[in-house]
Amino acid sequence: MMEKSQLCAALTTIVPEAVTVEGKQFAELTVAPQNLRSVIGRLKEDPGLSFDILVCLTGMDYGTDLGVVYHLRSYALNHMAVVKTRISDRENPAIDSICSIYPGAEFHEREVYDLLGIKFNDHPDLRRLFLDSTWGYPLRKDYKDDVNIVLK
Repeated sequence: MMEKSQLCAALTTIVPEAVTVEGKQFAELTVAPQNLRSVIGRLKEDPGLSFDILVCLTGMDYGTDLGVVYHLRSYALNHMAVVKTRISDRENPAIDSICSIYPGAEFHEREVYDLLGIKFNDHPDLRRLFLDSTWGYPLRKDYKDDVNIVLK
């Protein structure tokens, strides 16, 4: 098992285009959206990192940008890392799907699409998961809905 500082050093070497920091709990990488799929693939395939499982994928609304956060784990080497990316286009947010790398991402990407409106390019079945098309994207900070929201 690598210490967090050792993992950050290894990540910086393998993914030099990412910004790597020691987060409070895990090593964190921030990557440009156009590099995300490539970076995720390298993290899984590199034998020194061996991130074999996607633990969680979630969407974020930072106010000006939308983002996606990925928690990856290596059971073989017993370490975790967080990969973050931000999308500045709120009108048409899109990022490449990682379903072909981690099949378990399919459900999570649909959830992020349904609740935040982030499209995942090359997703095998990108459609709303919980809500029908009359809803907007309720987890966005600028979301307003006078029809479906019950107020007291």
